[in-house]
Amino acid sequence: MSRPIAPAHTHAAPPPPAGKVPYARELSVALLTDMLRIRRLEEKCAELYGAGKIRGFLHLYIGEEAVAAGAMRALAPQDNVVATYREHGHALLRGVAMGGIMAEMYGKREGCSRGRGGSMHLFDAATRFYGGNAIVGGGLPLSAGLALASSMKKESRVTACFFGEGAVAEGAFHESMNLAQLWRLPVAFFCENNLYAMGTDIERSEAQTDLCVKAVGYGMAALRADGMDVVDVHETAKKACAHVRAGNGPVFVELKTYRFRAHSMFDAELYRDKAEVERWKARGPIHTFSARLKAQGELTEAQFLELDRAAMEEVQRAVDFAEAGTWEPVQSLLEHVYAP
Repeated sequence: MSRPIAPAHTHAAPPPPAGKVPYARELSVALLTDMLRIRRLEEKCAELYGAGKIRGFLHLYIGEEAVAAGAMRALAPQDNVVATYREHGHALLRGVAMGGIMAEMYGKREGCSRGRGGSMHLFDAATRFYGGNAIVGGGLPLSAGLALASSMKKESRVTACFFGEGAVAEGAFHESMNLAQLWRLPVAFFCENNLYAMGTDIERSEAQTDLCVKAVGYGMAALRADGMDVVDVHETAKKACAHVRAGNGPVFVELKTYRFRAHSMFDAELYRDKAEVERWKARGPIHTFSARLKAQGELTEAQFLELDRAAMEEVQRAVDFAEAGTWEPVQSLLEHVYAP
């Protein structure tokens, strides 16, 4: 009988972010609200999955909220966004209605993909959110294509591509990086490095674990940020987008983060030490950021609880919307599969 591979080693959690938050209170509260909306949505999704309301695959973003919150606020409405199957937070902060997201989880036709995509295939052309891509690394070539189209049409548009570090082992990563740099495409590659990909320690899968070195190998500009610190993410994302908008070609950003939940709802999570997870939770992006705001007198506990209450109420409205939604008739299953 085969035995699970024991964790290679533990990944030490760096000290929590500290120092003054350098923003006006309005932006600080907005960033905190963004993270709370993601967290409460994801927690409810986990609950509904256990109740059998959401089926299929479900990959939660809990612990990584600072990446989506910090990066998405560096983008402009005309920019493109391509994400992975762990994309609920990106879609939400891009402007996809929470009710549409939840209805999609349920498989209802009021969902943002008419109930045909589910958790891994959120899509919304109106907000230029192009997936939700279930194939590891599958969004990278799409991003290069979108960026190429923008370049050929001389549009002022950044294509932001989000993917996990597991994708850097895929050929599509290297092909996309090479072409993007060769053709100086306006794309920002945001690598969400949560250290374990689908369930394999990065030390076991990558001979070179400094992911920025891979980008530099293609002659590409590379940046790195603490993916558990929304301030560091936001500032780094702004630099990345400014680099692209200035016509300097693509940029690669490594965001070191950590997911607190298993890879998916089917993951037994035998590949990492439980004590390590608890240490990383101690520097979770929501409570460390709110603690900094409280320390500098820009947030009280009562105000935090009010923001949290509003997020939970929004989630409940989304659930009610999904529950009231309708199933698409079986007769329409073959519609919209191919373009006419």
